[in-house]
Amino acid sequence: MRLEAITWERLTEALAEEAAGRTAHDGSPWLRVGIDAAPAARPGELAGRLTDALRLRGRSVQTNSVHGFLRPASLRLEYGRHDPDAYYDEWFDRQALWREVFNPLEPEGSGRVLPDLWDPERDRATRSPYVRLPPGGVLLLHGPLLLGQWFPFDLTVHLGLSEGALKRRTEESERWTLPAFERYEAEVAPREVADVVVRADDPRRPAWGGIGGR
Repeated sequence: MRLEAITWERLTEALAEEAAGRTAHDGSPWLRVGIDAAPAARPGELAGRLTDALRLRGRSVQTNSVHGFLRPASLRLEYGRHDPDAYYDEWFDRQALWREVFNPLEPEGSGRVLPDLWDPERDRATRSPYVRLPPGGVLLLHGPLLLGQWFPFDLTVHLGLSEGALKRRTEESERWTLPAFERYEAEVAPREVADVVVRADDPRRPAWGGIGGR
């Protein structure tokens, strides 16, 4: 894929225009957007920019992080604190994401979305109230390992890092997760399946390959 330089501001505007003009592929009145990236690529920052840009366009937005849907420590850490396969397979409660986030946004859904489920610091449920996303609203879900899960996204963005950049930008205490992202590249190939691919090796100078379509 040929990439060209772009600023975060221009990228945000392009994504907001694309999202504002898209309709859900299954006829749902809600649009579901995924921003997929390792934590080192800071997907939450792009999600925040895109949230603001969409709201300026008059769209209601619910922004969720997959880190709000971690599984309890007894399940995440069953094989130890630094097992990359457990991180890949067991850390994120994908069933809860389906139940509490995606199912309510199906064509005949209620629109009642749970912002988060689990507090990893206290290792207990957050007890956050549900949020009702009105028809025409947009769900933004950001975080790692989002693709290849059959989540019904209508637009997907992958913030990619080269192997060297991923290692360099990942905190020392989190480098045990690197094999999980190697596995993700091998099994899911996010650069091939995402609608939008952004190279973020240099956080000041992103590059992208334009917007693909379903």
